[in-house]
This record gives sequence, C-alpha cells and structure tokens, in this order.
Amino acid sequence: MEEIEIRDDTIRLGQVLKLANLVEDGVEAKAVIAEGQVQVDGEVVTQRGKQVRPGQTVTVLGAGSVMVRAEH
Repeated sequence: MEEIEIRDDTIRLGQVLKLANLVEDGVEAKAVIAEGQVQVDGEVVTQRGKQVRPGQTVTVLGAGSVMVRAEH
C-alpha cells in the first residue's frame, strides 16, 4: 500500500486523493466522493472536506488505497 506524508495534523480528503494520484484533479475527487466510491478506514465518506489524520487509510474503489502518515 502506498503512503503519503503530511506535515500538519490533518488533511482534507480531496487533497489526499490528489496527492496520492488516485484522481486526476479536484473535479474528479468531488465526483468520486459524492458517488460514495471513497472509504476512510473502511467507512464510506461523502464529504470532500472530511479531515483525514495520520494512520488512516483512504480507499477509492477500483483505484487503490493509500495510508496517511505524519512527516518526520
């Protein structure tokens, strides 16, 4: 599973998807989230602004998963 590092305590879900290259851009991120194709720690999330924290796993159905971790 791929990991992305963040330097803050949280990051918005849409930004995670873009940083991990799970979507092309913010428009696609908004669409896949609204369609219920995104899970955070196994739970479907439909809020693009949801805050994701280090240790959480984000999955886009059909595109893959990424683990968020704190930058050292």
